[in-house]
Amino acid sequence: MGLIPSSSAPSPVKEIANFGPISEEGWVTTRLDFLVNWGRANSLWPMPFGTACCAIEFMATAASKFDLARFGMERMGFSPRQADVLICAGRVPFKLAPVLRRIWQQMPQPKWAISMGACASTGGMFDTYAVVQGIDTIIPIDVYVPGCPPRPEALIYGIMMLQKKIMHEQMSSKTLRNEMQPDPRSQLYIPPDRIDELSEPFGNSVHQTRSAP
Repeated sequence: MGLIPSSSAPSPVKEIANFGPISEEGWVTTRLDFLVNWGRANSLWPMPFGTACCAIEFMATAASKFDLARFGMERMGFSPRQADVLICAGRVPFKLAPVLRRIWQQMPQPKWAISMGACASTGGMFDTYAVVQGIDTIIPIDVYVPGCPPRPEALIYGIMMLQKKIMHEQMSSKTLRNEMQPDPRSQLYIPPDRIDELSEPFGNSVHQTRSAP
């Protein structure tokens, strides 16, 4: 029942005079960059790195009310080797900075980073010798989410900005996936002439200020 005899089944290919056989099947053509970026932007695996109150807002973002799964991000990668978006939510003390950098280096390419909240982005209210004044001195940041702490809507907007950024990436770019490399002689990530005093061997200054050049 419901079967069409082979003699009367419609053929997907028909003959057109002077053009030979023409297929009636549908085809979709696109650029490889667009296809790859579309897949990456809609299947991000976040690596949560929560150290303070911003982490609570991040947890709310993943809950049912805000539903981070709408963006294909419901799979939290607590192993850096199975994640591609590092979300740093909270302040980072100097003793924790080498840990953050090691986690970033263990994440495979392609990877991106979101700095969530004022403390992660600039040190926030903790303008002291013990707190890193912006994690962009340790790892490269793609999106900054302001607030103290930012609400889940702000983080979702930051994720949408990251998706838009990923959609405009070009695989032909030779500088897109550059890793931060230390100076071969000093093994520091910040040039020695810009460092006043070191608290750890990862090469950050304990005398950071936002007004410094």
